[in-house]
Amino acid sequence: MNLAVTTVENCMSEEPLRMLGCGILKKEIQWLTNKNGWQLNTSFLDSMLHVDFNALATALRALLSHHAGERKIVFYGACHPLMELLLEEGGAIRTPGQNCVEMLLGNGRFMQELGDGAYFLLEEWALRWDYMITKTFGTNDVITRDIFRGDRSYLLCVRTPCSGDFTEMAEAAGKRVGLPLRWMDVSLDHLETVLQATIDAGSKAPPHF
Repeated sequence: MNLAVTTVENCMSEEPLRMLGCGILKKEIQWLTNKNGWQLNTSFLDSMLHVDFNALATALRALLSHHAGERKIVFYGACHPLMELLLEEGGAIRTPGQNCVEMLLGNGRFMQELGDGAYFLLEEWALRWDYMITKTFGTNDVITRDIFRGDRSYLLCVRTPCSGDFTEMAEAAGKRVGLPLRWMDVSLDHLETVLQATIDAGSKAPPHF
């Protein structure tokens, strides 16, 4: 699997802020950047890194080091047990929130659905579901279904205005883990608020060498 970094440059000023982070909501972040005219360069890591803590730490450390001396923020939740230490070492702050789904839905709706038994499914995860499930749980689907149905009640498929049609992939994902599907269409309002607050804070921080 190619874990190469995808970099997008928006050269609106000599030293725009740099956002590093997970590519799970790359389309949404790029759309909001264009909408708001944010002076922001973005570098995204592969969204599947969250299933391998060692690979995630290595990739994030390398990306932070590569952009040493720049003002930078990080688009990640608490996706690694040592996330705060990694960011402290790299001189960056991250977007507030437990994960990207909370940033999309807002804490109230996120906690409500989580309490009701949701397993959240975004387009990127649906498209690469087999890899993610095999990497996390192995190839025994009977055991995988028992794990999911023992803890979760349904797959909540979250669509944004930037999502494509991932119905077929979502249905296959639900079948593999033995859970019914529910669908939710969300705006980018919560994500926009989170990003704007983080951009404002990062713009005031000194570069870290």
